[in-house]
Amino acid sequence: MKYDIILAGVGGQGVLSVSAIIASSAMKEGLYVKQSEVHGMSQRGGAVLANLRLADAPIASDLIPLGSAALILSMEPLESLRYLAYLSPEGALVTSTNPVVNIPDYPDLEGLLGHVRTLPQSRLVDGENLARAAGSARATNMVMVGAASHRLPVKVETLEHYIQTTFAAKGEKVVETNLRAFRAGREAAA
Repeated sequence: MKYDIILAGVGGQGVLSVSAIIASSAMKEGLYVKQSEVHGMSQRGGAVLANLRLADAPIASDLIPLGSAALILSMEPLESLRYLAYLSPEGALVTSTNPVVNIPDYPDLEGLLGHVRTLPQSRLVDGENLARAAGSARATNMVMVGAASHRLPVKVETLEHYIQTTFAAKGEKVVETNLRAFRAGREAAA
């Protein structure tokens, strides 16, 4: 089994936290993991990309070849489309519908979302509103992990464990907010 994931977004959206939670969950379940990150201008809202490779046998490279990703998980719609060349023909794209308009010529949102809808295995999730309802817009990334959880080769319980572990130092309220966000995303993508 090999499962390659492109995680995309912009600086401040928690792409690397998402990658760490999924990677830790996979390792806990005995999978081999390779990860690579590109931060770009992440301090200023620039592109952030993580390659996450999961397998039941050792993995030679941490970079995902073109046309082989099983999943693109994106925190932002434009960033989801930036990496379509990496998606395998059977792969899925899960993205938030909430744009981060960080460039003056940001494309028309409805056009972007319309393009995503043309993909056979796409899922659009209003991550920001679900996160707000869970208690904090900052938990949008956990909504997106929940939305993608149906496709990940790890157990929901393991993902929830690492969400708890990741946010434990910030207090029980933050942990509960992120777990609610995860569960809301999971329900929205069911």
